[in-house]
Amino acid sequence: MTHIAKGSATYRRTLLAMLLGSIVTFAVLYSPQTLLGQFSEEFGVSPSSASLVISVSTISLAVCMMFISAFSNAWGRKNIMVASLFATSALAILSSFVHSFQLLLALRLLLGISLSGFPAVAMTYLNEEIAPDSIGKAMGVYVGGTAIGGFVGRVIVSLLTDAFDWHAGLLTLGAFSLICSALFWLYLPQSRRFRPSGISLRIWAGGLKAGLADKRLLPLYAAGFLLLGGYVTLFNYIGYLLAKPPYGLSQSVIGCLFVFQLVGSWSSFFFGRMADRYSRAGLIAAGVVLSLLGAGLTLAGSLTLTIAGIVLFAFGFFAGHTVASGWVGKTAAPPYKAYASSLYLLFYYLGSSVLGTAGGSFLSAYGWPGVVGMIGVLLVLVAILAAALAGRRSSALRHAPAGRRQPR
Repeated sequence: MTHIAKGSATYRRTLLAMLLGSIVTFAVLYSPQTLLGQFSEEFGVSPSSASLVISVSTISLAVCMMFISAFSNAWGRKNIMVASLFATSALAILSSFVHSFQLLLALRLLLGISLSGFPAVAMTYLNEEIAPDSIGKAMGVYVGGTAIGGFVGRVIVSLLTDAFDWHAGLLTLGAFSLICSALFWLYLPQSRRFRPSGISLRIWAGGLKAGLADKRLLPLYAAGFLLLGGYVTLFNYIGYLLAKPPYGLSQSVIGCLFVFQLVGSWSSFFFGRMADRYSRAGLIAAGVVLSLLGAGLTLAGSLTLTIAGIVLFAFGFFAGHTVASGWVGKTAAPPYKAYASSLYLLFYYLGSSVLGTAGGSFLSAYGWPGVVGMIGVLLVLVAILAAALAGRRSSALRHAPAGRRQPR
């Protein structure tokens, strides 16, 4: 069966559906991010404790994705993603009715489990179905949807929290997600290149072992861990900065500032296409430099420069993540692509959980400069990994037979 060709009606439906799925997943996952200050005040918890609303979801998502990849081999890619999005929407609606921090954490834990079905399978679906010469752009659309979803979720919740309360915000977001989930179900084509297989723990364990044994993939897993850890740390706690002098912004204004994250969508599309033609290691390094500059600008004490910093930081992060995630699918051996994608996402979301929560301790101990310092260290480590990847590839090209050398 042939791949989905770029420019066809099926290709456009696929990209639209994946965009909708990304929006639902990341709107629900990160919508409470602008509310962490409210949770600290309403429930009497520290910034690190409030951030658990995000972290418990991302850590359960990361762990469950490891198992979902095995089930998707038996149950089908689309079936898993559709079930994930509908369950997520239902739990988002249910979470709007709670009045206990502990119960909210419990529902967010369940949300992480339901959310895991979409990102665990989406990258594999794209790598299986889309023509290889178009996978960079398709991955850019998928990753771009994460930026749009993060923005939509934060803005809906922030505006309705100021107008009513955070319960109304989460309820409205859940209803919006339900509509998008139905459209995803209608638009996404059934897999044409997928061949179902039984659920075998031996095969599953062997696939994960192969994904971990491939030394070409380990730096990419580490890069994903560090990239999302730094990204979530900045956006978890920047609301604390902006709500206090000299800014003193309201919840609605803070939420609307996340509109500047939408540059991440354009960054994903742009760098996704660039990755099909240029050095991936170089593109990751470029993203790191932009993010470092952006993080530094948030220290200036000026709202204009802080906004510019948010723009640069988001642009750089989505550039690095788009290139790294697409590189995993290109590098992994065909029988293990699903396992490699799952491992990348495991480390990616573990970075969000572990480093995102740790950032609260830096905020409490050292203020905003401590948070920026932590993020800077993480990004420098990503740059070191990118340099190592570039050196390894150059060495491989020098030792490869002339007829097998690739342009990138």
